[in-house]
Amino acid sequence: MTDLDIAALEKALNRLPFRFRGPGGVAGVVKDGKVVARRASGFADMYRRLPMTAQTRLPICSISKQFTCALLLDQFGDPATLDDKVRDFLPNYRERLPTVSELCHNQSGLRDYWALTVLHGAYPETEFRREDALPLIASAKSGHFPAGAHYSYSNGNFRILGELIERGTGRDFADLLAERLFAPAGMATAILSPNTRVPPDGVIGYEGNDDVGFLPADNGIYWFGDAGIAASLDDMLAWECHIDATRSDPDSLYNRLSAPAFYADGTPATYAYGLRRDIYNGLEFTGHGGGLRGFGSYRLHVAEERLSVVVMFNHGTSAFNAATMLVDAALGLDAEAEGQPPTDWDGLWLDEAQGLVVRTVADATGVKLHYGPSPVRATLSADGIARGQGFTLRKEGDGLLMQQKSENLTVHARRLQPVEWTDPTALAGRYWSAELEAHLEIEARDGAAFAVFEGLYGKGPMERMYALAEDVWIITSRRALDAAAPGDWTVLVERDAAGAVIGLRVGCWLARGIGYCRMS
Repeated sequence: MTDLDIAALEKALNRLPFRFRGPGGVAGVVKDGKVVARRASGFADMYRRLPMTAQTRLPICSISKQFTCALLLDQFGDPATLDDKVRDFLPNYRERLPTVSELCHNQSGLRDYWALTVLHGAYPETEFRREDALPLIASAKSGHFPAGAHYSYSNGNFRILGELIERGTGRDFADLLAERLFAPAGMATAILSPNTRVPPDGVIGYEGNDDVGFLPADNGIYWFGDAGIAASLDDMLAWECHIDATRSDPDSLYNRLSAPAFYADGTPATYAYGLRRDIYNGLEFTGHGGGLRGFGSYRLHVAEERLSVVVMFNHGTSAFNAATMLVDAALGLDAEAEGQPPTDWDGLWLDEAQGLVVRTVADATGVKLHYGPSPVRATLSADGIARGQGFTLRKEGDGLLMQQKSENLTVHARRLQPVEWTDPTALAGRYWSAELEAHLEIEARDGAAFAVFEGLYGKGPMERMYALAEDVWIITSRRALDAAAPGDWTVLVERDAAGAVIGLRVGCWLARGIGYCRMS
């Protein structure tokens, strides 16, 4: 194990508020089972001058997923014992139902229900009640890939798990968390706080940045299982100490959570039980991030070094980048080597199998990939391969080969010829999705295109729509109930033999391949 560089770590902690600018945040480090550094800076509420402290409870959002899976293992042992209960939540599903393990590993193929709220007309500030979730999940008739084949992030997987735990035990989810997980780990103030309208300790999440300013985020989500836990920095550091204290016990919950998992074809999976398995700067780690509009967090554990890092912000700056900066400082690691300067890497491509646009943008530091909800960066090597966190890009003739190891997915994308503008008049009209039982209406106004979704939650806001290539458009979705928002919805136009528009295929990384037919 590497000796800790305390001086470098303190310096990095001092720099956090400057490098990751926003109203406030907390960060801490555990080494060899002991808290070696903790820091709180800024304000939990800038208007009320409420300081951020190590005792301020923040929503840890999707970091909650590992606690849901830990509770499932604690209460039921083998997840397969609940497989026959999945049908209760997916009564209309026509394909093979996912197993409970596939729900835990994000291998279900279910489209993300937070992304689908956009297609069902939800405004970003909509109040989303507990009773609003299950009808949306139950409406699914198909997935965007067969269960077990690939990885795709789906919050609905973990909402189902939370409901399964309550129904299977006959007990309140919050009480079970407190009794079985928080108390044994010494997380003295952690709670289930599922109503995002009322965050504990008066903490406010902020949207924005230094360029446009910071404004309080208006959240209305009720969630549990997929998220919902609120915890202080001290609570989260206690969890990391608990992980270290139980490291030698093969039956400890964290060891069971971080055990190897596989896809249906036998390929090792890099995500399981609410934990991502990944490599950063040569270090294998398990970890997870969390996000809600106005909040961002990340925790990671490097078992070989007995090192854990926790970062939580009440703004949307990258908590993952902040956490890895602290890892580098603590272990005296150099920044990862710079790659080759990319040339001819700006491109627009189509992943026809997934129905998604792929965009690559080159700059002096590498290649930025736009495919999921947020852009990710890859470094170009001398062999012509651009490598990023869990994926590689390689140009093949006039196509792009993208291998998403973290998703067990290989994509052969063809190059598209971009257009500056296309007359949207032919697309204008009303469309119906039998999969969603929801509408999409496109309006053409003086050469500009707008789209509005309508479904379970009413008629949503107008969204801008842009042509990218012939019969390839995007609908931008930058704000939604959850964070990150779906991003760009790829819209592929379908025509009949005479060239008339008869339908659309709409999708984003979180919810792919949704068909809409044109209404007469």
